[in-house]
Amino acid sequence: MKSPAIYILSNRPNGVLYIGVTSNLPNRIWQHRRGYLDGFSKQYRTHLLVYYEQFDDMHSAIAREKQLKHWKRTWKIELIERANPDWLDLYSSLF
Repeated sequence: MKSPAIYILSNRPNGVLYIGVTSNLPNRIWQHRRGYLDGFSKQYRTHLLVYYEQFDDMHSAIAREKQLKHWKRTWKIELIERANPDWLDLYSSLF
């Protein structure tokens, strides 16, 4: 799974949300979980992968990330709950 992707992390259901983009989703989530990435995600302990989308190219992934970052919180929660109503950690589904 080394295609460009956007992802949403949370610290708990309906908790703090973090949106990111990467070219290697399993590796990036592993980095977040280990605390290797300083900043917002580390500070708020957003380690649960609750949503992701894959893309054919990085340009499309970055455009989607920017779009989601401008969405209202309620829209982001609706997006997550349509795909993952129980807010399960999707990390293991990457393998």
